[in-house]
Amino acid sequence: MILLKKNFRALAFDFGASSGRAIIGDYSDGKITLHEVHRFSNDPVDVHGTTYWDVLRLFYEIKQGILKAKEAGGFDCIGIDTWGVDFGLLDEFGCLIENPVHYRDLRTKGMIEEAFKTVPKEEFYEKTGIQFMELNTVFQLLSLRKNRPHILDKADRLLFMPDLFAYMLTGVKTTEYSIATTSQMVDIKTKTWDKDLLKRLDIPQNILGEIVPSGTVTGMLGKDICEECGVEPVPVIAVCGHDTQSAISAVPSGEKDFVFISSGTWSLFGTEIDEPIVNEKSLEMNVTNEGGFGYVTGFLKNIIGLWLIQESRRQWSREGTSYSYAELEKLALEAEPFKCFIDPDAPEFVPRGNIPKRVREYCERTGQYVPETVGEIMRCIYESLAMKYRQTFKKISECTGKDYSFIHVIGGGTKDTLLCQLTANACDCPVKAGPIEATVLGNIAVQLIASGEVKDIAQARQIISDSEAVREYLPENAAKWNEAFDKYVKATN
Repeated sequence: MILLKKNFRALAFDFGASSGRAIIGDYSDGKITLHEVHRFSNDPVDVHGTTYWDVLRLFYEIKQGILKAKEAGGFDCIGIDTWGVDFGLLDEFGCLIENPVHYRDLRTKGMIEEAFKTVPKEEFYEKTGIQFMELNTVFQLLSLRKNRPHILDKADRLLFMPDLFAYMLTGVKTTEYSIATTSQMVDIKTKTWDKDLLKRLDIPQNILGEIVPSGTVTGMLGKDICEECGVEPVPVIAVCGHDTQSAISAVPSGEKDFVFISSGTWSLFGTEIDEPIVNEKSLEMNVTNEGGFGYVTGFLKNIIGLWLIQESRRQWSREGTSYSYAELEKLALEAEPFKCFIDPDAPEFVPRGNIPKRVREYCERTGQYVPETVGEIMRCIYESLAMKYRQTFKKISECTGKDYSFIHVIGGGTKDTLLCQLTANACDCPVKAGPIEATVLGNIAVQLIASGEVKDIAQARQIISDSEAVREYLPENAAKWNEAFDKYVKATN
């Protein structure tokens, strides 16, 4: 389909853990219309026990996206968002030293405990306000320092994934604020690199560039890219490079105080606050204070999300039976409720592999009914996710001291109607689901603000609200869910 260029058109590249898209946001008459021009897979590659991102092929797909966007009528600027924590290292000549390593790689195993030998847990959290996860950048770098120091010794600059792609497009090295905070190396007070923390962990400070605000123009599309793709130079804008923060920018709420679940491979449950919350309660909850657009704080909890369903589906396919997501949802609905639960964030569910087997082993180990059928396993996963949301919802409210009228579910998980309904049931709170393309819309919103087309984030959220349909789910069977929650707590403590 050939689209004629009109009004302002922002090109968003959105990278997830398994796929990427190039989408044009056409802004006119107070609304944003999305046109997907390119979609591609994002496939990790295992080599001799290490899991890498195929970064050069992904950059090839970016150029394909630019070509297809040109054919679809052109664009006025570009923004890129990706998953957090991962990075590429450049040498003194600006060349990539090695392919970026995948956050699910096992190189960080034991690195949290190793870090605590130097920087105690409480002090670490007080400095950064970030949730402890082995995959965080700081623990990846600590692993390099301990096991492959020659790689760090060669490095001249670290670039997080969206900044790395922007560098490939422009030749300019930038470190955007939201993606930098996922590293667990940013001082929560100064919003700059925590030099004391880095020094104590023996992580080189010289490889980290100055952090710039979300919405900064990185540079212009390079001459070589323009010639190869047959396009004119346009600005490449450092949107909220972390996809979660892009998604938060698109929450269609007119209220200052709102809670959301950014639902995808990961579920990010939280709220947006003006100042970080760092205290004993937030540490106990292991909640994160990530940086967002305008230096607001995304106060949220990372929870394993649709990964459990996605990887289970892949396992059954490997065993010879292919299920659609609709079929898995139907089988879950047919299974008896509340028979068993798992903690979705238990460490055994993080790596790739046989998730259904691990679900059964978890239930057996905790003295519960052991699910056998596909439907029983799916029911266990669905209800456990909903109960985890309930638990997190309560703790978020306790930390902020606020009550919330709705839970906004945004992202690809809004298409999972069963999970949306179970979330409303478990949390005993209405759910507003949408937009599906929250990350892309947030990416485009920041491009519009940076380009002067939209005044601020409040106006951008109103535009998104006017552009996108939202579906509401009302809670059901509160008494049964309250009773089942006690069973969930017992099974997961």
